[in-house]
Amino acid sequence: MIDLHSHILPGIDDGARSLDIALEMAQQAVDGGVRHMVCTPHIHKGYFDNSLSSIKFAFGEFQKAVNDASIPLSLSYAAEVRVNELIPIWYKQSELPFLGQYNGKHILLLEMPHSHVPQGLEVLIKWLLKNNVQPLIAHPERNRELLAEQHKFSWLQRQGCMFQVTAGALTGRFGEKAEDFALSMMRSKAFHVVASDTHDLVRRPNDMQAAFEVVSKFSTDFAHEVFIKRPGDIVSFPSESAEYNG
Repeated sequence: MIDLHSHILPGIDDGARSLDIALEMAQQAVDGGVRHMVCTPHIHKGYFDNSLSSIKFAFGEFQKAVNDASIPLSLSYAAEVRVNELIPIWYKQSELPFLGQYNGKHILLLEMPHSHVPQGLEVLIKWLLKNNVQPLIAHPERNRELLAEQHKFSWLQRQGCMFQVTAGALTGRFGEKAEDFALSMMRSKAFHVVASDTHDLVRRPNDMQAAFEVVSKFSTDFAHEVFIKRPGDIVSFPSESAEYNG
């Protein structure tokens, strides 16, 4: 499997607190069938003021440590970018870390606040799409406004967004409401990829294997599409090298 969303880079956001923990998280991912992971620390103005250069540096250090530890996990880096007014500026400055490309567009992992759908989001989405950037909305199933008013998810679909569901939401880790929403999205094939959003080993571990089993019971083809094929297309990782070993 290919995991497009993780907070595994140590000491750079609210994810792995140390290199030792990050290496254990890498091994946990491998043990759960993940063969490629994108390291996506937060870029959240005023909270986690990461940049393309700081992420690249942290990634280089971690990549070396993973190689030295002989952990068979392929890695790349991007970011989870919180919605804010600076995104168009960062784009023009070539400062936005993209996951990869899909259907000819750069893929941006875009995070809304957990509490609500922010004002101005429609304008930002239209601007991104016009500039050849495809918003991939992170964990919509955990947004409280969408949970309360699920018709607003349909509105986001109509805006042209893609969606990343959290593996743990499909297994109940984030509570019954998030699980029900994620399963409803699964049944209508409304999300495009599943990713771990792993932050640590215990509270927010890598749930990709368990989530793969949940989705496989619904449809093996859809499971292959959202855990392997489409994530592999985005990061240009050959799917034949990412066969599931559950």
